[in-house]
Amino acid sequence: MAFRTLTGLIVSLLISTSAWAEDIQVNPSHPDQYTVVKDDTLWDLAGKFLTHPWQWPELWSSNTQIKNPHLIYPGDTIYFSIVDGKPQLSLSRSELPLAESHSPCVLQEEDYKHGRKNFAVSEDGKVLPCIRITELKQAIRLIPIETIMSFLSSPKVVDENELSNAPYVVGFAGEHLIAGTGDRVYVRSITEPKNQSYTIYRPGSAYISPESGEILGYEAQYIADTTLQQPGDPATLAITKSSQEIRIGDRVMPNIEQEIALNYFPRPPKQSIDGSIISVLGGVSQIGRYNVVVIDKGISDGLLTGHELNIYQRGDIVRDSNSPMTNARVNLPDEIAGTLMVFRPFERVSYALVMKATQALHVLDKVKTP
Repeated sequence: MAFRTLTGLIVSLLISTSAWAEDIQVNPSHPDQYTVVKDDTLWDLAGKFLTHPWQWPELWSSNTQIKNPHLIYPGDTIYFSIVDGKPQLSLSRSELPLAESHSPCVLQEEDYKHGRKNFAVSEDGKVLPCIRITELKQAIRLIPIETIMSFLSSPKVVDENELSNAPYVVGFAGEHLIAGTGDRVYVRSITEPKNQSYTIYRPGSAYISPESGEILGYEAQYIADTTLQQPGDPATLAITKSSQEIRIGDRVMPNIEQEIALNYFPRPPKQSIDGSIISVLGGVSQIGRYNVVVIDKGISDGLLTGHELNIYQRGDIVRDSNSPMTNARVNLPDEIAGTLMVFRPFERVSYALVMKATQALHVLDKVKTP
């Protein structure tokens, strides 16, 4: 039920927000109808009918055929039509048939409505326990939340001083050479704790602007979660969860309670953005749909959660053999290659999810305002 509520809230936000309404641009190759299948997302559906998925709410705004447009399920069929010169979508619900079973020990939903009486009975005349089957349909999601879940709280981006000034691990309890979940570590110095929950990080790579060469921030690699057992210098922390072994010198930072955004309203940013992909996260080298990337623009550039940007593959520089100039070079135009959505902006960089990839993407490909 919680999942359905979350999905309803997501779509409700989409439908109720129209600040970015523009002339609807219909996908020239849109289908006349489409039946929703498992693993479809609202973004997928929007892309089938629209050039810009964020205009999805506009197609539903004047729809009177759908009693509850907040929830769309696999098996539902969406129809595209033109009404009074304007594109609209309508939907027909699909009722999934209940699974058939002739076993007297399996109870279907319909059995309760029709007063079923033939139950399984043991040799001594006692009624045997039966299985009750309930058909559960889950509404489709806006985006695949599980893809970005591990990046919503950790890792994170910090500046040089924030990491270098943080407390650090100086030793392990119990004469351990390494530490992991269930062990205790000693940290310098947490003498006046502001909370009881701390995360251990390890300095990662620097994020560098490809244009200026300036360092935009440093990746803080997540290592472990801990709870404070005893403040002091050194303080004692118990490791509650770890992704790898803890090392001497790993940095410790307090967990700051912050709301994790799970409801996204995709939209273009107000400001003009012209940046680049500078890294790809998640241990992958190839960039494609639903990969998480780092871009060199952040909150200071006007980016917010949900902002959508187009991805452009940088044009090659080729030699012009017909030019009278020796070694003449021509810079070919950048080609649009996909779209991404910012889901976790930091001050000068952002984490973004690749929502669409029409060709291979690479680090240093450009990102621009649609």
